[in-house]
Amino acid sequence: MGLLTISNFSSKLLSFLLVPLYTSVLTTEDYGTYDIFNTTIMLLIPILTLGIIESVLRFPLEDRKRAVIIYSIGLKHVVRGFIILVLFCGVNYLYCFSDLLFNYAPYFLLLYITAVISQMLQNFARGIERVSALAVSGVISSFAVIVLNILFLLYFKLALIGYFLANILGMVFSIIYLVFALGVWKYKIFEKADKELEKEMLTYSIPTIANSISWWVNNAADRYIIIGLFGLATNGIYSVSYKIPSIMNVFQTIFNQAWTISAVQEFDRNDSNGFYRTVYSVTNFVMITVCTVLILLTKVLARILYKNQFYAAWQYVPYLLISILFGVLCGVLGGVYTATKDSKKLGSSTVIGAVINIIAGFVLSLIIGPMGAALGTLLSYVVVWIIRLWDVKKYMNLKIKLKRDIFSYAILTIQSVELIYFKESFWLYMLQILFVAFIVLLYIDELKIIIGKVRFKR
Repeated sequence: MGLLTISNFSSKLLSFLLVPLYTSVLTTEDYGTYDIFNTTIMLLIPILTLGIIESVLRFPLEDRKRAVIIYSIGLKHVVRGFIILVLFCGVNYLYCFSDLLFNYAPYFLLLYITAVISQMLQNFARGIERVSALAVSGVISSFAVIVLNILFLLYFKLALIGYFLANILGMVFSIIYLVFALGVWKYKIFEKADKELEKEMLTYSIPTIANSISWWVNNAADRYIIIGLFGLATNGIYSVSYKIPSIMNVFQTIFNQAWTISAVQEFDRNDSNGFYRTVYSVTNFVMITVCTVLILLTKVLARILYKNQFYAAWQYVPYLLISILFGVLCGVLGGVYTATKDSKKLGSSTVIGAVINIIAGFVLSLIIGPMGAALGTLLSYVVVWIIRLWDVKKYMNLKIKLKRDIFSYAILTIQSVELIYFKESFWLYMLQILFVAFIVLLYIDELKIIIGKVRFKR
């Protein structure tokens, strides 16, 4: 997790620090346009690759000797998916059923291919436990993105095109490093594939498509609902609201990447050494603490980060923060499915959550505006968490303090409502600080565990 922190924290921190640049140089429509392309790519990757990137991570953890073949199979499906996307863009060029895609097709294709190759290499690095290489690639990519954004947006004044190019080239630098660091440039990838292994990988990966799409819906449906009901400019403002929750996303990404490896290696149906219980409880405490502090600081951070008309984005932040909290907890519980290779069960809960997200987000948006989309997202994550918490009992004996946890989630909700609907004042912030202190006291046992671990390492 230390190495993954270097990789992810640098990229998320730099992205966070660049928010004032984006919101001062780009228009709300520009930002909304890029966001919808990027969000769409996250949907297309699992579909066009048949989810094979998940197998590129999972299978080397069990059989390192066949890592070269696993990588080759993954690359084959990545190339096939990209060819399909190129053909689709070609058809759109001829018949133009999407003006947005017609205008930005080259950038869309470049963003897709760099994103999918980058994801596959990162998963492969985790699968063969080359986490140090993954960490370095994250730092390289982050440095490149910040330099190129400053160059393209401020010096060359390329606006949206510059934003596309900076993010594409940032991933290119990361890809080049990983290709050489992992030694994949030496692989003989055009030899006859192992059909039996490919079938096994697809048997595992194809059911994960439903899971990936459902998570995508949970993460992205709110944007499409807002575009459909309120337009690209409103989506630009709403998308910027995710920049403060991206601080929590750092912890989510770091944890999920490390947890996938540990969940497989440490799986025990009886959890006799309490590993799963401790990981769940401590992760829950850390994420709740980060969440409550960020809710407290939402307006302060918004004044620094959100320029001009983007400032209105602050009001969506508290509910999105709580959504990410439940997303992390779903990831912890999802480790059980990964360890048992039960990819079908993994997807069922997220499918239900996705359906709820679409229906609730749409209905609530019609009633209360864009805030309804944020509430729909929150509701969907809570539902997935409940289903997985119940379902995991079939696989292992996981003992957690559920009543205490639910009480703390209720406090976070009250804290959010107070911040959004009450006038800003000294007493409001005093009450917010009391909420933070009370939540920390609720998890004093987990705090002692963390302090004990730090002292032991010293």
